[in-house]
Amino acid sequence: MLPLFKSHYSIGKSILTLDSSETEFGPNSIISIALENNLKEIVLVEDSPIGFLESLKACEENNIQLIFGLRFNFCESPLTEEGAPDSHKVIVFSKNKNGCSLLNSIYTEAFTQNGGFLNRSILNSFWSSKDLKLCIPFYDSFIYKNLFSFSGFAPDFDFASPVFFLEKNGLPVDDCLRKGVLSFAKSAALPTEEVQSIYYKNKSDSSAFMTYKLICSRKNFGGRATSLEMPNLDHMGSDEFCWESYLEKNESS
Repeated sequence: MLPLFKSHYSIGKSILTLDSSETEFGPNSIISIALENNLKEIVLVEDSPIGFLESLKACEENNIQLIFGLRFNFCESPLTEEGAPDSHKVIVFSKNKNGCSLLNSIYTEAFTQNGGFLNRSILNSFWSSKDLKLCIPFYDSFIYKNLFSFSGFAPDFDFASPVFFLEKNGLPVDDCLRKGVLSFAKSAALPTEEVQSIYYKNKSDSSAFMTYKLICSRKNFGGRATSLEMPNLDHMGSDEFCWESYLEKNESS
């Protein structure tokens, strides 16, 4: 199972930092988790490239290989005043130094020319299979949207041969979504990979994580302010998105 870390640079998505040193009462660090567990590489999936240089420096200082990816909103139809109703998530990983440069160009093009959305034209114009890797996240993918939002997305990624991620986090949607991903991947002869999204260190940190997400989201549900008892946040019915859960799943497998 591949651990997929996300740092505080993806605002509202993680309470893990990239600090090389960690204080007793400070937030947990991805680097410290890696050092404590003798990880030789860190797979980092961020929503922006802002923290790339810090993560690269921290990994180099601690002899850890960094595998860096960016999660994009992907859409095919033209943008409207409401944005892109057919958008879904994809992850683009860099495989090497040239891939990092291409990834930065893709991000820049998406945000300067297409309102922050990636599309096939932009991705295809920079695509290099030897430098980049396309992956489809388990949650927020086009398959998730098709199953639970009554959408009808049929993106064509034939040029990239994407890998479809699979997760088990104890959410009600997991079994149905897993069957949908496996069915689609099999029909398209595309590979799958077991992963674990990690946004905090221990299960006991889930309340702190939810509090942070509520502060960042500032959502209001039906005129009623959100709270820890009624957060109205997607995928928050589980405390499994953590390093502790990753260790438990590996021990039981």
